Amino acid sequence: MTITVPEWAADVARQLPYPLVFCTVSGAHLYGFASVDSDLDLRAAHVLPAAEVVGLRHGPETLQRDGLRDGVELDVVSHDLLKFAKLLTSRNGYVLEQLLSPLVVVTSPLHATLVDLAPGLITRNHAYHYLGFSHSQEKLYAKTGQLKPALYTLRVLLTGIHLMRTGQLETDLGVLDGAPDYVPDLIAAKREAEHGPFPPGVADRLAADIPRLRAGLETANDESKLADRPSEQSVSALHDLIVRTRLG
Repeated sequence: MTITVPEWAADVARQLPYPLVFCTVSGAHLYGFASVDSDLDLRAAHVLPAAEVVGLRHGPETLQRDGLRDGVELDVVSHDLLKFAKLLTSRNGYVLEQLLSPLVVVTSPLHATLVDLAPGLITRNHAYHYLGFSHSQEKLYAKTGQLKPALYTLRVLLTGIHLMRTGQLETDLGVLDGAPDYVPDLIAAKREAEHGPFPPGVADRLAADIPRLRAGLETANDESKLADRPSEQSVSALHDLIVRTRLG
């Protein structure tokens, strides 16, 4: 089954009240296991005008919208460029995935420049984002027994391992190296229904694979050749970009 991004997604993004740097698709669509009834998660960065950042009245650093269109539930989140940049220079894997998502809804020359700067902002400390996220999703899976948190747990661990080993971001569980052989069955079940039944015979294997993959991520972090912090050159370039954009 092929899950496509609706053509009207760009119209939804452009309804936000500020100019957009970019808007991409995140969530299950990005991770390779969207179901026929999945929400559409749109993630963006916007630019507040100078008048809304230098005075007493500050514009919104984060915009959030939800709703329903053509039967699809929407979750739209956008950060002002400065806030997005601060998150990008931390070990925040969420914004890194949003920036580098191949599912682009709205783009701009500024978006392309941010993408070019991203490699210099990736560090071995991003492993801690993926380790932390895996723990929260594993707890949710243990509580609910549902497909979605099980897939999220596997996805974040494998994404983290790949990032530590290669310095490259890959978020599609269906193509990540090292995925257990039952992952295609899990993805197929999830695509049929967001809260569908768990395939029989997989739970025991999953219980063993999660700690194994987590240990693999910890080892990949220890052995990673990535830098401990973002490069000064990339951070300086990002700073200059924000200043030029704001003043321009």
